[in-house]
Amino acid sequence: MTLSYDPPSVLDASVNPSKESLKSSPLYLPGTECLLRSQAPLDRLTSYRVGGPAEWYVAPRRIEELQASFEWANFEELPITLLGAGSNLLVSDNGLPGLVICTRHLRQTHFDLETGLVSAGAGEPIARLAWQAAERGWQGLEWAVGIPGTVGGAVVMNAGAHTSCTADILANTQVFSPDGKIEILTPEKLKFAYRTSILQGGNRLVTQATFQLQPGADPAFVMAATSKHLEQRRTSQPYNLPSCGSVFRNPNPHKAAWLIEQTGLKGYQIGGAQVSQRHANFILNCGGAKASDIFQLIRYIQQQVEHRWSLSLEPEVKILGDFQPV
Repeated sequence: MTLSYDPPSVLDASVNPSKESLKSSPLYLPGTECLLRSQAPLDRLTSYRVGGPAEWYVAPRRIEELQASFEWANFEELPITLLGAGSNLLVSDNGLPGLVICTRHLRQTHFDLETGLVSAGAGEPIARLAWQAAERGWQGLEWAVGIPGTVGGAVVMNAGAHTSCTADILANTQVFSPDGKIEILTPEKLKFAYRTSILQGGNRLVTQATFQLQPGADPAFVMAATSKHLEQRRTSQPYNLPSCGSVFRNPNPHKAAWLIEQTGLKGYQIGGAQVSQRHANFILNCGGAKASDIFQLIRYIQQQVEHRWSLSLEPEVKILGDFQPV
């Protein structure tokens, strides 16, 4: 199924305010109640708590506001960056040019008892959705309880844990394209692989996802299984300091954490960024870290592991912006 959105045929300042006019006073996207902000801080919106400002920032709550965001950016010929929960991102200290569209407010859920399908907006935290399913006695999302990202991010990167992943349960996903088209994509079209999909690095935005779960179990049983998964993550991974979760993909058959630990890098620190003592595939913001500290530490780990093992570690974290000195 494909829907289309037809933008106004005439775009002028009366319906599409210019960047210059927006800098002088707070204004909303045309036809919406969605505030468009200039030089918006991004550090508070990422789990690393680092990064410079967005040149322009908007957080739509409805599909119409999302459409208006893309329309305005295209009219102004601005690059677009998509931001969900900010849990798998490293944003440059220099900030991001163009328009940052945050999807964290695109939240809604629907559980269909007859089919076992649950639909959720892209901004819904995947961990919260796992708890909602468990409370109903629906099985299939127990593994996702410790993942800090959103439903949209989980689809894009095929998030997974405990030998399960998004591809195992996804029925379909709704995506929005910059040209205004809304499409429903099946897992086959998404070309899922380990921690990736066809959507990664592209310009289509996940707006909603539908998962096939198994209702009818004892809620107490599913809640217990979900709690066990969360406890396993909490005992093996550091959650006391800001991080992005796992920094590197596992280069099969090896585990990235094992390679880093065996290279002797646990506890290694650059500025305020440190390789976790508990889990070597985590880089922590120990206080006052800059994005450049984390970036340099990522590169140092890659160099040392390649020198020791002749293996290239590929970042799982998405690195955004210019990391050259200002």
